[in-house]
Amino acid sequence: MTRIVVGIDGSDASRLALRWAWDEAALRGAELHVVHACTYPVVSGFGAVMPPLPAPGLILGEAERMVDQQLEEVLGEAAGDRVVREVVFGTASGVLVEASKGADLLVVGARGRGGFTGLLLGSVSQQCVHHARCPVVVLRTTD
Repeated sequence: MTRIVVGIDGSDASRLALRWAWDEAALRGAELHVVHACTYPVVSGFGAVMPPLPAPGLILGEAERMVDQQLEEVLGEAAGDRVVREVVFGTASGVLVEASKGADLLVVGARGRGGFTGLLLGSVSQQCVHHARCPVVVLRTTD
């Protein structure tokens, strides 16, 4: 079966990528593989006093809720069985490049949640274009 991978992070660009990937999957009769990468938050403390790290299960649970919420907002009830959800610990670019192995297409937004708003491509989309194991579509919002 044809498999299209789309990376989402809750940003407007990833909403656009999800919608586009959904439509493309429908045209191809493909399975849509929705991937979100999460990492431990960066914490710092003073001296020997460090705040406790959240449990991995809590981080994954929050990430899964974000994925479900974005799927509901963008696709509504239509998602159904044609969507495979995956939340993975790791860098976004590394997780997406790994997910691209054996995929027919990887879809990402041009820029996600990073802070450099003037860039045409964010670091994740740029890494995906250079290292993915399948063709990559990068979608840019109009703002």
